Amino acid sequence: MDESRSDLSGPLAGCRVVLTAQRKAEQFAGALERHGATIVHAPTLSVIPNIDDPELVARTRALIDAQPDVVVVTTGVGFNGWAEVAEAEGLSEQWHAMLAGARIIARGPKARGAIQAAGLTPAWVAESETNSEIQEVLLEEGVRGLRIAVQHHGAGADGLDEAFAAAGAEVSSLVVYRWGPAPDPEAVDAAVGLIADRRCDAVAFTSAPGVSAFLDAARDQGLLPEVLAALADENGVLAAVVGNVTAAPLVEHGITPLIPERFRLGSLVRSMVAELSARKQAGEDRRS
Repeated sequence: MDESRSDLSGPLAGCRVVLTAQRKAEQFAGALERHGATIVHAPTLSVIPNIDDPELVARTRALIDAQPDVVVVTTGVGFNGWAEVAEAEGLSEQWHAMLAGARIIARGPKARGAIQAAGLTPAWVAESETNSEIQEVLLEEGVRGLRIAVQHHGAGADGLDEAFAAAGAEVSSLVVYRWGPAPDPEAVDAAVGLIADRRCDAVAFTSAPGVSAFLDAARDQGLLPEVLAALADENGVLAAVVGNVTAAPLVEHGITPLIPERFRLGSLVRSMVAELSARKQAGEDRRS
């Protein structure tokens, strides 16, 4: 288990925070460390690019040959990875032209940002950052006879393909990256123990699959009841998540996590600093 050192003069001095994300882990940790927190790194999943996946390349070529009507982009990292696949295959210009000729739907600001960085403009953005909003809007408009390409997140299945196909669309599914196992399972097990024993102040999650993987690790150790109790206790371990989608597996277990107003890493850091500072002060007041 990798534990960082931090600024002992900051408002979070003495606070230990478990981070479960692999992507942007250094950025996330650095932001909290500047406020004095001690960071425990325990990524629950790894991100594995599918750049060498022949099926992804074949589907990209097929979309270039048969122009899609709609392209749904669910993640910024997935869209960027798709661009890398096109570039590696010498298809960048054709890929870009294919997208420019389609109606591009983005799941939230991160997807929109990646699309705009590629010199393209999304026709519509699901501000709730949920696939359910995309599904609801497109089905209400009608998709029968449309050719729809869906770039999925790492977990793959999200119901969009099935819903659009059932409504009469021709769907092409694109999984640009997938979730792999924890890079250091022992670190995850140790982090589970920290939370079960309430020897840390907070745990942060940035993806729903990451939450599920952590809860599965707790279950495998026979510590799920203790972990859930620690997270449910308002004086226990703070569970912090980047958005509503990430929160879902915790909510299913009766946990109400801290969710920032804006579903961004910076907003999550600010919310965590404010909440942990308040908890720290309350604890000091109780002892005085």
